[in-house]
Amino acid sequence: MNPIRTLLDAELHVAGSQILWREVIGNGFGLASAIGGMRRKVWAWPIGIAGNALLFTVFVGGIFHTPQQLNMAGQAGRQLVFIAVSVYGWWSWYRHATRASGLENRGVDPRWAGAGERIALVAAMLAGTAVFALLFEWLDSYGPWAEAWIFTGSVLATYGMARGLAEFWLLWIAVDIVGIPLLVRAGYYPSAILYLVYAGFVAWGFLVWARTIRPSPEPQRPLASVPE
Repeated sequence: MNPIRTLLDAELHVAGSQILWREVIGNGFGLASAIGGMRRKVWAWPIGIAGNALLFTVFVGGIFHTPQQLNMAGQAGRQLVFIAVSVYGWWSWYRHATRASGLENRGVDPRWAGAGERIALVAAMLAGTAVFALLFEWLDSYGPWAEAWIFTGSVLATYGMARGLAEFWLLWIAVDIVGIPLLVRAGYYPSAILYLVYAGFVAWGFLVWARTIRPSPEPQRPLASVPE
């Protein structure tokens, strides 16, 4: 028996619906990665990569034979981008952790994005959504505009996490708001449930990161000269 084929074909039947175990396991890895990310642990990245690889096979349903038989180019494509960005994040956090042994091997020091970075994130979110919506529409993807919003926001959020920007949690909330109804409509129920769990989890993660950000030290004023 081929264990890889067994994993790809294994199904869970709930209320008359067919659910792939690889979708459940892949989303479980995703949740574990998010928990590790909140705790700023380096292991969050390889765990996330494993989940991304499984979910890629789920969202290319026409090739890997999912019960939905849908190709969601945005959902599948973002798994590949996640893997690429996660390699960078893994390297960046590991390098930081090895230098900061006094911080319990934390992978990053959270910070607020600067004004320029926030403008760049918003501009990239809007431009990326418009561009990828046209691409996904051409690929005949399911829900191209919603897919484009989710794809762009997910990439920017993963990049923001790698850079230690606390605002990346807010990007995930924006992704979840669109992702939940899209996945329910497409029949990817475990993924939709995970998005719903994420919605509350990322709000908690944002508060955790916000509390750990150290205020910028105020510049010291020169001492006034004492008249002689």
